[in-house]
Amino acid sequence: MSDGEPRVEFVRIPSESPGRLGEVLPIPPPRFEPMSEPDWRRVQAPERFQVRPPAGAPNVVIVLMDQFSYADPSTFGGPIRTPTLERLASGGVTYPNFHVNALCSPTRMSLLTGRNQHQCSAATVVDTSTGFPGDTGVRPDSCATVGEILRRWGYVTSYFGKCHEVPPYEVSVSGPFDRWPAHSGWDKFYGYLAGEQSSLNPNLIDGVTHIGTPNDPDYHFNVDMTDQAIAWVQATRSLTPDRPFCLYYSSSAGHPPHTPPKAWLDQGLYRGEFDQGWDRMREEILARQKELGIVPPDTDLAANPDYIPPWADLSEDQKTVYVRQMEVYATLVESADHEVGRVVDAIEELGELDNTLIFYIAGDNGGSSIGDINGVFVEWGPLNGAPEDIPYLLSRLDEYGGPKSYPNYSVGWACAGATPATWCIQMAHAGGNMAGTVVHWPNGIESKGEIRRQYTSVIDVVPTILEAVGIPEPKIVNGHEQTPMAGVSMAYSFDESDAPERHTTQYNEVSGNRSIYHEGWLAAVVHRAPWEPAPRVVGFEQDQWELYHLAEDFGLAHDVAEEYPDKLEELKALFHQEAIKYGVYPLDDRAFERLNPVAAGRPDLMAGRTELTLYSGMTGMTENNFINTKAVSYRISAEIEVPQDGAEGVVLSQAGQTGGWSLYVKNGKPKYAYNWLARETYTIEGDERLPSGEVKLDFEFDYDGGGLNNGATGRLYVNGSQVAEGRIDKTMGAIYSLAGETADVGVDAWSPVIDDYDPWDNAFTGTIRKITIKQQAPESA
Repeated sequence: MSDGEPRVEFVRIPSESPGRLGEVLPIPPPRFEPMSEPDWRRVQAPERFQVRPPAGAPNVVIVLMDQFSYADPSTFGGPIRTPTLERLASGGVTYPNFHVNALCSPTRMSLLTGRNQHQCSAATVVDTSTGFPGDTGVRPDSCATVGEILRRWGYVTSYFGKCHEVPPYEVSVSGPFDRWPAHSGWDKFYGYLAGEQSSLNPNLIDGVTHIGTPNDPDYHFNVDMTDQAIAWVQATRSLTPDRPFCLYYSSSAGHPPHTPPKAWLDQGLYRGEFDQGWDRMREEILARQKELGIVPPDTDLAANPDYIPPWADLSEDQKTVYVRQMEVYATLVESADHEVGRVVDAIEELGELDNTLIFYIAGDNGGSSIGDINGVFVEWGPLNGAPEDIPYLLSRLDEYGGPKSYPNYSVGWACAGATPATWCIQMAHAGGNMAGTVVHWPNGIESKGEIRRQYTSVIDVVPTILEAVGIPEPKIVNGHEQTPMAGVSMAYSFDESDAPERHTTQYNEVSGNRSIYHEGWLAAVVHRAPWEPAPRVVGFEQDQWELYHLAEDFGLAHDVAEEYPDKLEELKALFHQEAIKYGVYPLDDRAFERLNPVAAGRPDLMAGRTELTLYSGMTGMTENNFINTKAVSYRISAEIEVPQDGAEGVVLSQAGQTGGWSLYVKNGKPKYAYNWLARETYTIEGDERLPSGEVKLDFEFDYDGGGLNNGATGRLYVNGSQVAEGRIDKTMGAIYSLAGETADVGVDAWSPVIDDYDPWDNAFTGTIRKITIKQQAPESA
């Protein structure tokens, strides 16, 4: 083309995007007039359209530590060493008056969307959701995640760790995958979809693919997810250094099972450090909190619930058991904080730390109460009507925290960790919704090592990120009109310690426990404590409200309801208004029965089905997505092909080393094993090797009936002939492991039901044509 020839450019037509740029996502590309010039040499191609955030926009890291108690970390006066959190606090600002929701799923939905839990339809955990609009467990499209927002602005986004935001009936190969992280705005997901999993044998997912646990005897999930997160950050900085990153690091942290990495457990790091017990520990924590400035100097210690016995009243055996539980838990927490430190170090080595906005949220719903007062060696025991007493726990204390355990500590430690308040998970105030938080961003926060006392909430994180990045809250995302965010940006307080509080009102609710904060005051209801079998009153009108002046009583030690009746009535009315505004009603205080999807009113993948046909390769089927085999009679019919030299391995299994069953072949002979809570194992075995060729292998589980957790008779059949019979004296009638362990065709994953075969190399060496499992009326009926 000569210099004198004309050049033709595309004619841009502005995109229709009303309002401020970014209020509609994705930002539509410009359109161009149709071209009339046929020769490319006479046309100037337009600049490539791409969306990028404002210049200097920070990277974003959100760290959520699962099931810490408020005062566990040393940063907040606690007894557990958290050097990473302390490092970030010394270089950033600390928010001791930060609040979360009282359960896992609600907090996580709020954290990632900037909305209140009921706006996200997450009144409770997704496993117990109902059919009510604020409680379906299905995050609506009107509540887009921060991952989706930032991704649409050109960020690379990732989610590592625990995801408890997907309804159980959507966690299968059939999906739908809309609410899986990989389809909710996160370019990369590596972790698990469940409230909890074994840290040693998790059912891992990469994107939308179940990959299982790596074959590594020293494997630990917190280490693995950290390795994966660091590798992702390094790779994106290498390939796309012009695009900031958003990393959501959702550590299993202090959540049960309390099984630290072996290298940490073997060190005995906290040996003897909790011998003083929980009462003295609370006093020591409060003294350190005052010294650090975490709480005002006149803060009083709230009284523990009567359910928590004074340490001095305990037997020596009780003290021995409880002390070991806390030693193991503290080791797990410190090791989890160490893994966060590895991520921070990696970002610093890349030269990105100064312009990375980090939120380190030390807890998502208070300490665990599942262990009740004694704690547990295997968490599923009490849920299956088999509580573990002190003599039993003492007998297995040497194994506590190791690979054969699935443990949780006494709720006494959870309430102690709420200092200066008390309470724990499921409580809508105090220890159930307090979580100390640190924000670190050297390029954006001039203050270093300072404390901010303004009331802040988990719903404030996303608005803070949007303000820091310099982009608006979107009004439409992917064609869906958005519910306005309820949170308030915390950025106003970054460099102004005395800035007037902007988040002035906040409700909280779970299963009838509820609270309302407003301008320094807090009203709350204990409708049912976690260890109470039923609500304290029938209905909700007769609930007794408590009133605290949080601005002057940070530990919520003094109920002043009788002194300020008008203020209490004002706050009760305000809670009612907020409940209507945010879709809290109706309140639902059902407990155990909500695990039953039919009773709860949510969908069930197996609804009404009494028969399921399975095929080779079907693995990773969670308990909610597999035919029920608890407290019912059933028959397994497997059509298999046995090679000429025989077959070995698992035909069908469900769950794992803390309870479950397996139908398998050992030394050529058919066997069935039932593991009852890692306490007793029952096996039934045929005397003869399976014949070669096509074989029909059946197992009949004849349940005794008469309620949950009773015994059964098992019978093995080969080609229609009974070859073995035996008793299974005790069974698990309520739960195996929720979503942690799975049902698997042709293999036993992820931890083995029984030690009778290799935990990794146990796949069936023959061919599985199909397997039918069918519920049936018990023969003994």
